[in-house]
Amino acid sequence: MITSPHNKRVAKAARLKKRAMREKDRAFLVEGAQGVVEALASGGAVREVFVSPGSHERLELVRDLARKAGVPVHAVSPELMAHLTSTVTPQGMVGVAGFVDVGLRELWPGSSCVPVLVEVRDPGNAGTILRSADASGADAVVFTRSSVDVYNPKTVRASAGSLFHVPVVRGVDVEEAVEELRGRGFAILAAATNGEQSLFTANLADPVAVLFGNEAWGLSGESRSLADAAIRIPISGRAESLNLAAAAALILFESARQRWGGAAGEGADTLARIVAGAAHDIRSPLTALKGFTSTLLSRWERLDDEQRHAMLEGIAGDAARMELVVAQLVDAARLRSGSLELAPVPTDLLAAARDTAEDSRSWSQGEILVGGEAVRAAVDAMVETAQWFTEEGPIGIEVGDGGGPMVSVWRRKPTVAAAEVDGLFVPRAPGSGGGSKVGLFVARGLAEAHGGTLTAAVDARLTLTLHLPAAAP
Repeated sequence: MITSPHNKRVAKAARLKKRAMREKDRAFLVEGAQGVVEALASGGAVREVFVSPGSHERLELVRDLARKAGVPVHAVSPELMAHLTSTVTPQGMVGVAGFVDVGLRELWPGSSCVPVLVEVRDPGNAGTILRSADASGADAVVFTRSSVDVYNPKTVRASAGSLFHVPVVRGVDVEEAVEELRGRGFAILAAATNGEQSLFTANLADPVAVLFGNEAWGLSGESRSLADAAIRIPISGRAESLNLAAAAALILFESARQRWGGAAGEGADTLARIVAGAAHDIRSPLTALKGFTSTLLSRWERLDDEQRHAMLEGIAGDAARMELVVAQLVDAARLRSGSLELAPVPTDLLAAARDTAEDSRSWSQGEILVGGEAVRAAVDAMVETAQWFTEEGPIGIEVGDGGGPMVSVWRRKPTVAAAEVDGLFVPRAPGSGGGSKVGLFVARGLAEAHGGTLTAAVDARLTLTLHLPAAAP
């Protein structure tokens, strides 16, 4: 056990309570078991952990995670733990982690909600906003140069581990942040008590960055002028305003509700329509599977090898079809609930398309950074749509570079008009045409979740085009 405050490890960690030393070492302190566990579990560049004697219900978990990550764990005396922490009652565990912030241009292209902290000085508020951003599914948090240091021990503690879940940008001017986000297509909104638009009527479903100002005086006139509009939280009681962290939480969760749920009850209603629309796609392969297996069981001895093989091929095909439909329904539910978790991996677009069609006239190479199964599901849905909503010629698949990795699926003589093409991407009711009633809905949702697009165009042919983000060199 380490007992001396002059121990080199302890002294080096303790000095991280000062911002200048954090900047010099590019490291910070993570106090408490929750923060340490989240840092270790998310690969948060933890360098070492200090623990003091006593009952830590998560100590074994921390030791296990640290062992797997090759992170040393040091036992220290209670006096040294007090020396390392900034709280009156230390929680008995402190980690040292490297900086985790990212640059503005490193934010995921498909980001849709980003709070921007402007002159937010209270570390507890800043950490709580970061935690709310994580809980509501926001894509990043920007700490401008005029706000509190995100690595302040109290900010880190208040984030309860969310610092290791959400990309954080720090040390930028508010003008720089607004320019970059606006250039990416974000609407810029200012949160203000006298905003001209109510939070509940503002459009927060499209990509939006919300500027949050100082706890005492809000946003300066200069910062507010950078926004496209100002929004307010309607207050019906006698309270003058809400605490900054509470106001931010309401705005962030309203944005999440609009993105994933729409109007009250709409999310559940949409999911019910998706399941109803897929009823035939579920029942049909199940009926075929039941018929094939019943025949094989009752007539096995009377069937020759060729007949058995044909039936087994049918079972395999229907099982694959059933697997696809179930996967689409699961992804649809995750998209509607906002619980879709991405697992991007380098994926060969050519190989993904070849899984759908082995013969094509034109191929070119392209590597993308998405989930491989998502690509194959999208291409499958595009091919099926071309099959059902066109009437003439073979289905063409082209893989290439159209301002980024892309795959196009087309066929001549479409049966839908240009004005009707957007209807292909919404869940369709039973009896509203052939093919999957949910395939393109899920495919577009998966594409957008990965930062890409899925579009359709109609002229002499129906063309569906999937654009996806390129992998980093």
